[in-house]
Amino acid sequence: MKVLLTGSAGFIGTAIGDLLEAGGHEVVRVDLMLPMAHGATSPPKGTHRLDVRDAGSWTGLLSGADAVCHQAAVVGAGVRVGDLPDYAGHNDLGTAALLAAMHEAGVHRLVLASSMVVYGEGRYRCDRHGDQPTSPRSVAALEAGDFENHCPVCGDPLDWAPVEEAARLDPRSSYAASKVAQEHYTSAWVRQAGAAAVALRYHNVYGPGMPRDTPYSGVAAMFRSSLERGEPPRVFEDGGQARDFVHVDDVARANLAALRAVVEEPAGRFAAYNVASGRPVTILEVAGLVARGAGAGVDPEVTGEFRPGDVRHVVASAELAARELGFRAEVLPEEGLPAFAHAPLRT
Repeated sequence: MKVLLTGSAGFIGTAIGDLLEAGGHEVVRVDLMLPMAHGATSPPKGTHRLDVRDAGSWTGLLSGADAVCHQAAVVGAGVRVGDLPDYAGHNDLGTAALLAAMHEAGVHRLVLASSMVVYGEGRYRCDRHGDQPTSPRSVAALEAGDFENHCPVCGDPLDWAPVEEAARLDPRSSYAASKVAQEHYTSAWVRQAGAAAVALRYHNVYGPGMPRDTPYSGVAAMFRSSLERGEPPRVFEDGGQARDFVHVDDVARANLAALRAVVEEPAGRFAAYNVASGRPVTILEVAGLVARGAGAGVDPEVTGEFRPGDVRHVVASAELAARELGFRAEVLPEEGLPAFAHAPLRT
């Protein structure tokens, strides 16, 4: 395959590009090299330093491509109202411009990097009353140390259940809203352009090459940085937040599986898949696994602090990706997170 890869110099983009080239595929690498993600680093050799918002001016790079793998995005929680234009510009306008350029160039197969954040809160069940919807947790409850979501019928704490791709989308941050918009633009393009696309909803990605101490860093990298400073990892809430942590090498394999599938897809099909390990862990367990790998002999510190925009639990169902893409994670958290304590990071 010939694949145009946006965001090719990023944490995930680098892993995807390397895997594609190792498999003998031709990769056209495009990255804007945003300072917030890359600092003052020069573009890697062979990278076209271009902005997806200007994709209409570089349609020549799409010539002969079988598909586009679109990883370029501004990421992070988007906690400030002032962040809204960046998310809308880079993520939403950038995706729309890329889709229009692809149509002009006659390229009608896309793999889109999406995110678990499109779901908002995860799926919750009450032992007595089954699946229950949740509202954002109140600041008053969080300040009182009540971090759980509660059944609206009986008031008992709700347990998490795996989120399937058909779940309602409920974005709760600027970043999340932009990822939902990317999926919606892509779905509309599929219908209008006679195209096919796959959106991959990444869960918590970690691994070698992860950026250190930037808005693009994940919580595993932050725990590692604390340990390297000789400090205990600081865990918010009570540490019981359930998540799925997926290794970047598995994310790259998921993209390869999606690219192989999408080039064979009939026109007019859009599908979304969770990309996850299928082995949920709590945030406290994540801190403990990274600390164990570091050999620090330091116990994580559970602070009780909270961020109002955070969700309690988001755990993915990995079954649809296994059935339809043939993708299952190979690096499980109990192996990958301790190894991450010594993996090379991007400064």
